[in-house]
Amino acid sequence: MRIGSEILLDSPYHEEEENVLDLRNLRNLVRHGEGLRLEFKMKVKFPEKIIKELVAFANTEGGHLFVGVSDAGVIEGVKFAEEEQFLLERAIEKYCFPVFTYRAYRIRLDNGREVLVYQVYESVDKPHFVQLDTDPHPICYVRVKDRTIQASKEMKQILRRQNDDGISFAYGDIERFLLDFVRQNGQITLAELAQEAQIPTWLAARKLVLLVLARVLKIEPGESFDTYRLN
Repeated sequence: MRIGSEILLDSPYHEEEENVLDLRNLRNLVRHGEGLRLEFKMKVKFPEKIIKELVAFANTEGGHLFVGVSDAGVIEGVKFAEEEQFLLERAIEKYCFPVFTYRAYRIRLDNGREVLVYQVYESVDKPHFVQLDTDPHPICYVRVKDRTIQASKEMKQILRRQNDDGISFAYGDIERFLLDFVRQNGQITLAELAQEAQIPTWLAARKLVLLVLARVLKIEPGESFDTYRLN
């Protein structure tokens, strides 16, 4: 079992996170289905794809990844769990940075197979990236509901600065327009702010990032674009 410095998180299964899961708790979690903090994989056939899920957990709220569980929640286990673990951890060490904290262990099933468990802790050193041999640049991933998506430039800035102290912003005409727009429409995107306020995209991005860091707005990452709402 591999254990890093432990960070305990509030969650529906907080008590179980303080200790390794047993088979009963594994079954209980799997019944919830995949979600913000749960991901299922049948095997480590392509470890380069699975490490994206782990990095996304570290960049978001942490979570569990189970190898040996189908998308439908069938707990079948894997025959050679030790080999699967070796392949995955080699990919983590080779392609992921900076280092994130996780715990890896195996749960034996009644059929003699094992489920490989990766418990990833929310990081205090965000953002984390994946850079495969085929990637020209490092890629940051975040978790949204039951999906892992690539983070936008704005999301990466927010991850990098979300623990900064003393975030402040000037409340001017753009901020007033922005907040009025969100109150009237419920949300806004970067493109909408730039177009409606007739300002450069870089300035619109800066305004949105600062308001998220100041906890006036919240960001909802998306695959095509992010959405901003009142916090």
